[in-house]
Parts: sequence; C-alpha cells; structure tokens
Amino acid sequence: MRRQARQDQILEYLKAHNLVTVEQLVAAINASPATIRRDLIKLDRQGIIHRSHGGVALNRFIPVQPTTNQKQLRQQAEKRQIAQCAIDMVQPGDSVVLDAGTTMLELARHLTYLPVRVITADLHIALFLSEFTQVEVTIIGGRIDDSSQSCVGDHGRRLLRAINPDVAFLSCNSWCIEKGITAPNEEKAGLKQDIIANARRRVLLADSSKYGAYSLFRVAELGSMTDIITDKLLSSSVQKKLAALSCRLHLV
Repeated sequence: MRRQARQDQILEYLKAHNLVTVEQLVAAINASPATIRRDLIKLDRQGIIHRSHGGVALNRFIPVQPTTNQKQLRQQAEKRQIAQCAIDMVQPGDSVVLDAGTTMLELARHLTYLPVRVITADLHIALFLSEFTQVEVTIIGGRIDDSSQSCVGDHGRRLLRAINPDVAFLSCNSWCIEKGITAPNEEKAGLKQDIIANARRRVLLADSSKYGAYSLFRVAELGSMTDIITDKLLSSSVQKKLAALSCRLHLV
C-alpha cells in the first residue's frame, strides 16, 4: 500500500475511534508495527496527530498550512464530486473568484468550456486556465506563498476588495459550526475574507475530513456563506446542524 493511502487510512480510523494504540492500528491497517510507527512519527511532525503514553489521537488544531503536495492525494473522490456540484453554480459570462487549493483546481477543470472571467490567487489554476481562450484569467499578484504556490499580501487584497464577482468559491483546511472557517495565519485569513467580501454568491468547498478541525485565525462564520458544498461522509448530526443555518447545504 502507498504511504499516503496508508496514512489516510490511519486518519480515518482515528476519526472513528478517537484514542487508539499502535496495536489497534496494525490490525486495522494490516501493516507492520514498524511501518505504522514511521507513519505516526511523520503525522506527528506535521501536527496532524498527538502521541502520548495512552495512545494516538487526532490533533484537530492545525498550526500551519499543509503543502499542496500533502493535500493533492487526499480525498480525491470527494473533491471531484464537490467540484461537479459547484460548477452548476456558474453561468456563462460570470465573473468567478477561485481560492487556492486542490479542490479549486478540480473546479477549474470543469470551467474550461464556459466563457467566464476567473480571478484567482492560485498559480496552478491560472496557468491551467490560461490555455483556454474562452476563459479570461486574472491572477491577483503579490508575494508567492511557498506551501500553497499562491499569491498573498496587500497587492492581491486590494484587487479583491475592488471587484464585485458573481460567485466566489472559498477553500479551507479547517471548518466547524462553533469556530467557523479558520486559517493558520493572519495573512491567509485576511485574503480569504477579501475573496468573499463583495461576492453575490459565497460558496465554501470543504470535504468532511476537514470538519471539526480549527486554526488560530477566524475567516468567517459558516452562516455568512450562501452555500456550503461537502460530502455525505459528514456525520448525520453535523448535517442536521448545518441544515439549520441560513446558508444552503449541498451534500455530494
């Protein structure tokens, strides 16, 4: 089994069982104790889990932003389904803001046949869409963030505050009803706030694996979004809570 797939299985097991032992993970994942321990050391260094004498548990506080390489192989099926739902919210001629991230890149792949204007902070998205003549692409500019290969800083924020897009799609690494949408640093949080500030429709794209996690800086309350698109692996109790918000919940 590939290391990333194995680590994803470890995380899924931890979500279901909270505190677990190495022996339980060995039996559940069907890997050797040495392999499991190496995976746990890596996940611990990334701040994803917490190891103690009692066992291993998820660390739902995310202190730093995961890199694009770390995220691109996770929840691939869910990201594709979320993107397929999101594309129905875009009409020909729309102006669309795409946040940075792997889910947003999936959405960009569905935009290629539409005559739209796309404003994005993500270098990968901008380069990909620039090959399609019916898509007009604007990159917000500014300093490049190494972890996400996207633009950050005041230059891009000024552009975002000066536009009135039809729809803005927001990504995140952590979200929950209690703490809202959060980001690991103030710079990213401020940029995300400007992405949705003037949009007619504000759409959060977030798979269920990120629910319940949180970071230091608040971006927005979930109720401030017009739509939330996530997957059906979210627990039924959380689905009911989200359905009670003023925004529209889309489960894929």
